[in-house]
Amino acid sequence: MKSPWVSDVTEATFAEAVLERSRHVPVVVDFWAPWCGPCRSLSPVLERLAAEHGGAFELAKVNVDENPALAQAFAIQSIPTVVAVRDGQIVAEFVGALPESQVREFLARLLPSEADRLAETGTRLAEEGKHDEAERLLREALEKDPRNELAHFGLALVHVARGQDDEALALLRRIGPGPVHDRAERLAAEIRVRQGSGGDVAALRKKVEENPEDLEARFELAQACAGAGLYEEALQNYLEIVRRSREFRDDGARKAMVDLFALLGSDHPLTDRYRSELAKVLFR
Repeated sequence: MKSPWVSDVTEATFAEAVLERSRHVPVVVDFWAPWCGPCRSLSPVLERLAAEHGGAFELAKVNVDENPALAQAFAIQSIPTVVAVRDGQIVAEFVGALPESQVREFLARLLPSEADRLAETGTRLAEEGKHDEAERLLREALEKDPRNELAHFGLALVHVARGQDDEALALLRRIGPGPVHDRAERLAAEIRVRQGSGGDVAALRKKVEENPEDLEARFELAQACAGAGLYEEALQNYLEIVRRSREFRDDGARKAMVDLFALLGSDHPLTDRYRSELAKVLFR
C-alpha cells in the first residue's frame, strides 16, 4: 500500500501538490524515469523515509518522460534529481542515487528543528489564547534558536494580548523577509493603527470641513477613521495629506497608508485602488 505522504505529480497538479503544499509542509520532489537504474535504487529509500517521518515531509514523484515541461522548468539534466521545496521556494537539491545516510542528512537539514516545532506549537497556543503556556514554549524555542522568527512572532502575539504593544513591535522588527514576514507586517500594522486611533470622528469631520487646510485635524480624522474601521475614509484623508505635503509629520500620512495596506491585505480592493492612487501622487 502506498504511503499517504507519497504522490505521483504531473504538470497539471504540480502547483497545488508541490508549491502550495510546501507552504504547510516541506515537499521533496523526486525527478525520475522508469528506465533509470539509479532512480529504481533511490526511490524506495525516499518512499521509506517519507513513511518513517510520518508526514514531516511529503514526497512528490515526477516522471520526467511524462512531464517534460516540469523537467525543463527545473533544468533537469540528469536523473535522479531530488529537489526540496519549502514555502514555494527551492531550498536544497542533489543529483544521483546517494547512500541512505546522506539522504538522511539531506532531510535533517530540511525538516523542522526542535526550536521550529516549539515555535509552531507556541504560536498556535498564543492564537488560541493560552498565553502562559505559549510563552513558556516560545521562550524555550528562542533559547534553542535565538533567531527563530516564528518564535518572535508568537511571543509578539502574547505581548499584544497583555497590552504590551511596544514589546510586541520590538520583536516584530526582528523579522525579515521570509515565511513569517507578511503575518508580522500585518500584526505590526494592527498595533500602529490601534495606537494612533481615538478621537471623535464626527467632530473631526466638522473641523476639517471648516478648515480643509488644517492637516493636523485631517490626520487626526484619518487616524480616528482607521481605528473605527472606516478604512476608505481614512485612506482618502491620508492621500489628501500626501498630495498637500510629503513633509507633514515626517511623511506620516504615506506611512499610515502603507500600514493600512498591510492590515487590509494585498488582495483587498481598497489596497489595490489606493496603492495606485498613492503611486500617481508620489511619481507625478
